[in-house]
Amino acid sequence: MEGVGMTNGFWDGRNVFVTGATGLIGSWLAKSLLEKGANVVAMMRDYVPDSEIVLSGKMEKVNLVYGQLEDRETLVRAFNEYEIQFCFHLGAQTIVQTANRAPFSTFESNVRGTWNVLEAARQSKLLQGIIVASSDKAYGDSAELPYTEDMPLKGSNLYDVSKVCTDMITASYQRTYGMPLAISRCGNIYGGGDLNFNRIVPGTIRSILNNEQPIIRSDGTPIRDYLYVKDAVSAFLSLGEKIGPVSGEAFNFGTGRHLSALEMVKKITEVMGSSLEPKILNEAKNEIHKQYLSSEKAGKLLGWKASYEVSEAIPETVEWYRNFMKK
Repeated sequence: MEGVGMTNGFWDGRNVFVTGATGLIGSWLAKSLLEKGANVVAMMRDYVPDSEIVLSGKMEKVNLVYGQLEDRETLVRAFNEYEIQFCFHLGAQTIVQTANRAPFSTFESNVRGTWNVLEAARQSKLLQGIIVASSDKAYGDSAELPYTEDMPLKGSNLYDVSKVCTDMITASYQRTYGMPLAISRCGNIYGGGDLNFNRIVPGTIRSILNNEQPIIRSDGTPIRDYLYVKDAVSAFLSLGEKIGPVSGEAFNFGTGRHLSALEMVKKITEVMGSSLEPKILNEAKNEIHKQYLSSEKAGKLLGWKASYEVSEAIPETVEWYRNFMKK
């Protein structure tokens, strides 16, 4: 992954713990860390054979800790036995509709899981930094856009509240214990390896590959900041590499550009040369209508900005799913 991260050698030989390593961001992040010479330890609840880290063959090169975020003792053991120096806490239940169906398991994973990771990290004597993934959803519905990091967290729906809790618990640990922590708040991340096909990008691509109408669950007008997964990885690595001077800070990571759901579907159909028109269900509930981010702070303090235009990222993403569907 060319251009991902900032400082050559920073991760070389470092023991890095990644939760959520079979997810979209976690897979690509773990791969990049391995390429940079890190010793990666991944926590895995379920074996996901179609995840990018497995399909790429990189799973064989990481140390696996089997368990759940809800199991604090397993986390404590992992930090201790693998002498973890750095942690990326990405593990979470990330689907809005799943949160609506199963709030208990969502809060168990996203809230209890977060304080378990932080408590295990606090007990570690070797920890040099931890990045916790929050979300732009934590800001909630706001008439003032783009979101900036000094805006209050006002998430009100189930999933959004779980990310508010993640965010605030993390900040409280940093303020109370002085731990080397930072928080990321990303826009909607997309790219090859997203196996949640109810999301608009993988769902649209799969539908077109199957010569079926793409499905839009909303009315097509909700606006989002779509961030390519490789840009998300560079954001996490950049934040990790600057953890010292930015400890305790939260950072937005987005593109500065935003699209409606319908516009995103049309861009995908254009790239794929399809004339299929989307089927608009207009049944999505508990979702915010407009969300997009200012990443000015990340530019100033981290030297980070998104590198990929949608016109570059979508063809790469489509190619990943073409190969995946062939397999």
